[in-house]
Amino acid sequence: MVLQARNKHREAAPKPPQPPRASQSPLRGAPDAGAGEPGPERAPRSPGRKGAAGRKGPRAEPAAPSAGGGLGGRLVAGLRGALGLRRAGRGRTWTTLLLATFAAVLHWSHITHLFENDRHFSHLSTLEREMAFRTEMVILASWYRIYTKIMDLIGLQTKICWTVTRGEGLSPIESCEGLGDPACFYVAVIFILNGLMMALFFIYGTYLSGSRLGGLVTVLCFFFNHGECTRVMWTPPLRESFSYPFLVLQMLLVTHILRATKLYRGSLIALCISNVFFMLPWQFAQFVLLTQIASLFAVYVVGYIDICKLRKIIYIHMISLALCFVLMFGNSMLLTSYYASSLVIIWGILEMKPHFLKINVSELSLWVIQGCFWLFGTVVLKYLTSKIFGIADDAHIGNLLTSKFFSYKDFDTLLYTCAAEFDFMEKETPLRYTKTLLLPVVLVVFIAIVKKIISDMWGVLTKQQAHIRKHQFDHGELVYHALQLLAYTVLGILIMRLKLFLTPHMCVMASLICSRQLFGWLFCKVHPGAVVFAVLAAMSIQGSANLQTQWNIVGEFSNLPQEELIEWIKYSTKPDAVFAGAMPTMASVKLSALRPIVNHPHYEDAGLRARTKIVYSMYSRKAAEEVKRELIKLQVNYYILEESWCIRRSKPGCSMPEIWDVEDPANAGKPPLCNLLVKDSKPHFTTVFQNSVYKVLEVTEE
Repeated sequence: MVLQARNKHREAAPKPPQPPRASQSPLRGAPDAGAGEPGPERAPRSPGRKGAAGRKGPRAEPAAPSAGGGLGGRLVAGLRGALGLRRAGRGRTWTTLLLATFAAVLHWSHITHLFENDRHFSHLSTLEREMAFRTEMVILASWYRIYTKIMDLIGLQTKICWTVTRGEGLSPIESCEGLGDPACFYVAVIFILNGLMMALFFIYGTYLSGSRLGGLVTVLCFFFNHGECTRVMWTPPLRESFSYPFLVLQMLLVTHILRATKLYRGSLIALCISNVFFMLPWQFAQFVLLTQIASLFAVYVVGYIDICKLRKIIYIHMISLALCFVLMFGNSMLLTSYYASSLVIIWGILEMKPHFLKINVSELSLWVIQGCFWLFGTVVLKYLTSKIFGIADDAHIGNLLTSKFFSYKDFDTLLYTCAAEFDFMEKETPLRYTKTLLLPVVLVVFIAIVKKIISDMWGVLTKQQAHIRKHQFDHGELVYHALQLLAYTVLGILIMRLKLFLTPHMCVMASLICSRQLFGWLFCKVHPGAVVFAVLAAMSIQGSANLQTQWNIVGEFSNLPQEELIEWIKYSTKPDAVFAGAMPTMASVKLSALRPIVNHPHYEDAGLRARTKIVYSMYSRKAAEEVKRELIKLQVNYYILEESWCIRRSKPGCSMPEIWDVEDPANAGKPPLCNLLVKDSKPHFTTVFQNSVYKVLEVTEE
C-alpha cells in the first residue's frame, strides 16, 4: 500500500523480513500489520530516547503512570491525544474545549430561540405541546410517557424541572411541568444534544484541518446555512436529532483512527459505542454507515490504509451491529441489511488478500476486481439473507431507489416520492450553497484533494517508488472524507431530505481551507488567518441574511380541530377502543389520548406497511363494505377520516385516489370512497364525531 510502503522507509524500528514476491507494486507489497501497531514486530521507543531527527528543546513530560495522576488527568490527557493537540500543550487543549463549549452554548441558545419563536412553546398547554410534534417524534415521546408511568409506580420518578424555553413572566415550574411532561423533557434532551453536536463540529473541524480556524469555519458555515438543512438542523423534536450528534462523534473517531499510527483499544471502544448510539434511535443509520464502510473500503483498495487497520474497523462495526440487534429486541432488518452484507463481503475480501495478490494483472485491474467483488457480493448476499430469513422490512427502500432511475411505481413508493422531502433535491439548493460561498469553498478543497489523489495514483500505476514521490498524503483520512462527500452528495440529490448529511459534511470539508497539507503553498505567501477571515467575511454577507430570516420567523402553534378530537376521544371512548387513520394523526392519538392504534409512522416494518395499506384503502375507490370488512379483521373500533387526505395533491398523480389507481387499476374511474363517506357515512359506518377537519366513523359489526 502507498501509506505502508512510505512508512516502511520512515520507521527506524526493525521489522521481520517479508517473503519476496515478483513484480510487486508498492500497494501489493504492503505488509498486513498496521503502521506502529503494538506487537513483537515493533519495539517501543525507550522513554529517554530522542526521535530519529534528534529533537531539541525542552524535554517532553513523561507519561503519568496508569495508577497515578487521577481519573480527570488521564481523561484530559487521553482527549488531548485524541484531538491531536498533544504537542501544543495543555493550554491549547483547554482553549479548544472552551471554544467548543462556547459554540455549544451558542447553538443551544440559537435553536431555543428559533423553536420558541416558531411555536411559542413555553405558553402552550401539555396537550398543545404534544400536538406540536409530528409523526415519528410523537411515538418516541409516547415511549417516554410509558417510562414515566413505570417510574411513578415504583416511586422513582424524579421531580426535577427542565427549563427548555425562556417564557416571559413565567417561572421555571410554570413554563415546564417537569420530567413527567414527555414533550417538555423530549425537547430539553434534543436541545442538549444539538448543543453537543455543535461542540463536536468545532472539535471535528479543528482536528481535521489542524487549526482552530478550521473549527471556526465549520461552525460559522453551519450557522450560515441553517435554511439549507432539512429537519434535524433547526427543528429539534425529531428522532434523528438523537442520532446525528453521535454520527459527528463517530466520524471524528474514524478520522482519528485513520490518522493515528497506533490503534489504541480506547479509540476502538469509543467507535463501537458511538456506532451503537447512532444506530439505536434511527432506522436510516445503517444506510449512512453503509456509505462509510464503502468509502473506507475504497480507501483501502487504493492503498491509503493498511489491511490491519481496516480489519479492526470492520470488526468494530460488526460488534456494534450485533449489540444493536440485541438492544433492539432482535431487529432482523439489521442482520439482512446492505450494511451487514457489506461488512461480511469486505471481511471476506480481506481474508482473501493473498489470493488477490497472486492474480497477474495490473494494479488498476486489481482495484476494479476488488470493487466489483464488493458490489456484486453485497447485493447477492443481501438478497439471499432476506430470502432465507423471509425479511421484507426494508424492501421499500430498494423500490424507492429503483423508482428514482426507472418508471417503477407501487403504493409504498408513491407515498414516499409524492412527499417533497423524498423527491429529488430542488434546483435552488446548489444556488443557496453558492450564495453563502459554501459550495465554492468545498469545491476548491475537493479539487485540491483530487489533484493529490491523481498524482499519488499515477505514481502507483507507473510503478514509481513510494518513498521518492513528492507531495503525497501522510494519511488516508482526507481521501475518506472526499469519498464520503461524494456519497452524501448522491444521497442528497436522490432524496432531498438527506441534505441533512450533505450540508454539515460540506461545513466540515470547508474547514480544510485552513489545512497546510493542502494549501501550504498559499500560506507561505499569505497568513492563514487573513485567508480564513476574508472567506468568512464574504460568507457572512448572505449568511447573516439567512440568520436574520430565521430569527424573524414568529408564529404560535394552534390546532383547535385536533385538540377537540383528542378531548372527545379521551372522554367519550373506552380506554381499550382501537383507532385507525392517517399515520400522523394516529401518532397523536397514541401519545395524547393513550388509545390503541393499528398503524403509526414507523414505516420500516413490513407488517405495519401492510396494515397501513388496509387503513388507507378508505381513500381508494373500493366498495365501502369491502373496506369495512378489512377494518373489522384489524379489530378497528373507530376510523378517523380526514377529507384533506382525499383531495390534496402535491403534484400530478399524487392524490390518494390517484395513488390507489396505480395499486388498484380495476376500480379506476369510480368515485373515491372518502368523498362518499364525507357526505354520508351510512349504512356501513356511523358518524360519532365531526368538526371542520376530522370525522370519526364507528366501525360496528353487523
